[in-house]
Amino acid sequence: MPELPEVETVRRGLDPLLRGRTVEEADIMDGRLTAPEDPAAVAAELLGERFTAVGRRGKYLLFGLDTGRTLVVHLRMTGWFHHRRGDGEELTHVRAVLGLDDGSTLVYADQRRFGTWRLIEPGGLEEYLRPRAGPEPLSDEWTPRRFRHDLAGRRASVKALLLHQGVVAGVGNIYADEALWQARIHPLRPGGGLTAAEVRRLHAAVVETLRRGIAYQGASIRNYRGPDGAPGGMQERFNAYDRDGEPCPRCGTPIEKIRVAQRGTHLCPRCTRQP
Repeated sequence: MPELPEVETVRRGLDPLLRGRTVEEADIMDGRLTAPEDPAAVAAELLGERFTAVGRRGKYLLFGLDTGRTLVVHLRMTGWFHHRRGDGEELTHVRAVLGLDDGSTLVYADQRRFGTWRLIEPGGLEEYLRPRAGPEPLSDEWTPRRFRHDLAGRRASVKALLLHQGVVAGVGNIYADEALWQARIHPLRPGGGLTAAEVRRLHAAVVETLRRGIAYQGASIRNYRGPDGAPGGMQERFNAYDRDGEPCPRCGTPIEKIRVAQRGTHLCPRCTRQP
């Protein structure tokens, strides 16, 4: 599933291409994409709308429209946008196509069909996002103090809490493993048992790992691509994730893979000892 760095890379790629562009054609072919709303009705609502900006909250893309409405998109596992001029290569698993006033086309493809499009009315965006996305990890609102407050008293594993979007928005399996490796904290540690120093260390590791992911335009492990079709480069720079059996970059001990919070989890058994 695309995580914050991948979604932010898509946002940065689409914003200059869509800002100021008007939707002249709209075809949503998959009813699951807009359910429970009728896809034809959503497509009709998008006709004539002009994009004002492309934003992001956690793993959600926010397409601002000049009527004050927002098209909120979650890519889920395999959703991706491709901006094209002319015919170009034939794409598979296409679920929606928007024709723009400059002759370009925004294509949405989704092999697994888990992605969602929601057209939110003016004033309703925060209400929609509040139960779905907590604090932004790259913003001033997410501080070590707030992080420690949200972990206090929690008996769940720190890995599970990093994946909880209400604790911190946008972190998924990849960047949780990378941040825990960097902070030298075992993923099975109860979140409420971390010391103040460990929380500060993990907070800094999450921020640095996410920024590094953005710098390398995300990780292309399976389906993820940028709006221009180019893959990301973060997958070539993992320290722990997806490296089971390979030597730890820090100490040389083979990386191990275990299950935490029902997710495959990668760690160095020497650098991050099990409690």
